[in-house]
Amino acid sequence: MTRIPTALEALRRIADGSMTCEALARACLERIVEREPAVQAWQHLEPDAALDTARRIDRAGTGPLKGLPIGVKDIIDTADMPTSYGSPIYAGHRPARDAACVALARHAGALILGKTVTTEFAYFQPGKTHNPHEYGRTPGGSSSGSAAAVADGMVLLALGTQTAGSVIRPASYCGCVGYKPTHGLIDRTGVRPFADSLDTVGVFARTVEDAALFASVLAGRPGLRIENRSVRPRIGLSRTHEWDAAEPATAAVLEEAVKRLRASGLEIREVVLPECWRGLFEAQKTIMAYEGARACAPEMLTSPDRLSAKLREILQIGAAIAPDDYDGAKSLAAEARAGMADALDGLDVLLTPSAPGEAPQGMEATGDPVFNRVWTLLGGPCVNVPGLTGPSGMPIGVQVVGRIGDDQRTLAAAAAIARVLSVR
Repeated sequence: MTRIPTALEALRRIADGSMTCEALARACLERIVEREPAVQAWQHLEPDAALDTARRIDRAGTGPLKGLPIGVKDIIDTADMPTSYGSPIYAGHRPARDAACVALARHAGALILGKTVTTEFAYFQPGKTHNPHEYGRTPGGSSSGSAAAVADGMVLLALGTQTAGSVIRPASYCGCVGYKPTHGLIDRTGVRPFADSLDTVGVFARTVEDAALFASVLAGRPGLRIENRSVRPRIGLSRTHEWDAAEPATAAVLEEAVKRLRASGLEIREVVLPECWRGLFEAQKTIMAYEGARACAPEMLTSPDRLSAKLREILQIGAAIAPDDYDGAKSLAAEARAGMADALDGLDVLLTPSAPGEAPQGMEATGDPVFNRVWTLLGGPCVNVPGLTGPSGMPIGVQVVGRIGDDQRTLAAAAAIARVLSVR
């Protein structure tokens, strides 16, 4: 089988004529034929149509993503493919137009290879996807198919979303890069909402440089691309207020990461987060449930029997939350955001856990977003950096967190950290 290149490598080879877009698409499809029966990352594929599009791009395509095959999470609208939002209610649903991020990717020359599996409405009811490293384990969620497809070499890039931990956690479990930008950096038009204050479009890739390229195109921010490889970030180690949830494997991985980074000469110091942030974890849960109950009201009111028990439960909880409690959670989040720059004083980024440990055994759940909720609520950029493993040989990532709006610095720091952690 042809080795699947990284996105930047593929672009170089397409530009110099040593690889065609069709050959790249065919290599991805061959990998899918080989691995999809076990991994089940895809909700919808049209191989012949994909190859036709690749040939058309070869003939006349242009753009910064020319010919790159990408996967699209199935809560993101596509005009030429069904979008079912992970729910039987929308089986076969055909949106009238592409989501903004899909339209921009196409305009930049990308090839939409197919739709990747999502949990139901991007909540916690698992889809069919298995972890590509061990099929009896969850890939995480809700961007399960996107993370698994990229990690397994089926596709070079993929779109996902995060409302609690749906980019960072599956990236950690599957062993790929996951980047959740600053809230709103990538437009959400055409993405099925769950909690508007939290929902964030993110990306998956095999390298931080690839993720930065993809996001730079979608956000219209060329400055996100990583050009300077000599960056030496100042790093704060944050065990967070949720540290009790860290399994020994995550504690060991974080310590190993710190050891390697210090050995490389990078500055790292311990950071204690403000005491007033202890309430942010519950605030995120309150906001997510309250807004989710309203976003899913049409389905809850008309087709409750076609929703999973997990989803019905959170929607019922959200519907019962008092407006004053919701407003209080929003106020607490706003105060914490205003103080985030002080929490990172003298630092470029924080280094924190991505997930409690290795991907859990079983397919009944998608794992716990305990180390993601607060950062999603604060709205700043987060990057899962892979490269380390736990006692079972499964991937465990570390999470790089930056200031709100400081995505360029955060990505550059994550790339520097990844270069250290990828050295064996």
